Amino acid sequence: MVTIEDDDDLLTEETPEKDQRYEHYRFVADKGQNLLRIDKFLSVRIEGISRNRIQQAAEADCILVNGVPVKSNYRVKPLDVISIVMDWPRHELEILPEDIPLNIVYEDDALMVINKPAGMVVHPGHGNYTGTLVNAVAFHLKQDSIRDMEDPRLGLVHRIDKDTSGLLLVAKTPEAKTDLSAQFFRKETKRLYVALVWGNVAGDSGTIEGNIGRDPRDRMVMRVFPDGDQGKAAVTHYTVLERFGYVTLVQCRLETGRTHQIRVHMKHLGHPLFNDERYGGNEILRGTHFAKYKQFVYNCFALCPRQCLHARTLGFVHPVTGEVLYFDSDIPGDMQSVIERWRIYTASREQVE
Repeated sequence: MVTIEDDDDLLTEETPEKDQRYEHYRFVADKGQNLLRIDKFLSVRIEGISRNRIQQAAEADCILVNGVPVKSNYRVKPLDVISIVMDWPRHELEILPEDIPLNIVYEDDALMVINKPAGMVVHPGHGNYTGTLVNAVAFHLKQDSIRDMEDPRLGLVHRIDKDTSGLLLVAKTPEAKTDLSAQFFRKETKRLYVALVWGNVAGDSGTIEGNIGRDPRDRMVMRVFPDGDQGKAAVTHYTVLERFGYVTLVQCRLETGRTHQIRVHMKHLGHPLFNDERYGGNEILRGTHFAKYKQFVYNCFALCPRQCLHARTLGFVHPVTGEVLYFDSDIPGDMQSVIERWRIYTASREQVE
């Protein structure tokens, strides 16, 4: 059984790097432990799990001994610290297949590319036990008798936030998951995002570097640790697409994939995402004090009641054919409506001036 206990919006991550996995079980071998295959060792200590499942977890590098991945034939030694880790947090809820429509932009025997709408949680978690993208994928793959959605070697290769729209990659075979995850880890994929941010961004392009980690004063948000003494290294490249005076439309290219990376980095630069409640973008941060302008901004907030961020482009090498694939998705209607409103507003101001 697959289980979850946390909020996907807090735990979303663009890249499933090994140090970002979640520990599900931990055992410490006794001082007098005899040498024993790790699959046998674990099968008698975890209720309801088969040796085949343990072997699958080992093949997916989900079994660590003293922090290092091992295979199922590893022999446990005295005082070994054994952990089982997964790409998702431990939880108390089985992932049930649900007949939820998916916007599948590409699919073959190895993988799927899905265009996720804003508002859809990726993984089940606290407060979001059903209706997630994983539930929908489980139903879609349920029709294929060779797929086992409880197999840790299948599933999402990366994630995006609940209120971010755009492209996601799903592996349908263990070999595809291994290959695609490695491409993300080696930064060989192409991921372009479009974001509307507060303020007039200086320069036409730039790079933001700064370690990202959870804010010690508020675990609900992430923050930049510029000195590099905390968090994990993160790099975001941005290019200005269009200027609207008080807000700017930018394209962001991820070099790394940290939780809320674009949202946190743009705030650190002084340009929070438009209507990003968690990072202060749902306040009027630039502009005039006129009531008419304030109403205009509030109307824009209502049109797109989420952070204005869309995962527009995804590129990778197909794990079977070796073909370089690129996928683009249109900016969704809610975000496009806000961009058009700002475009009209800027044009009208320029005519008056």
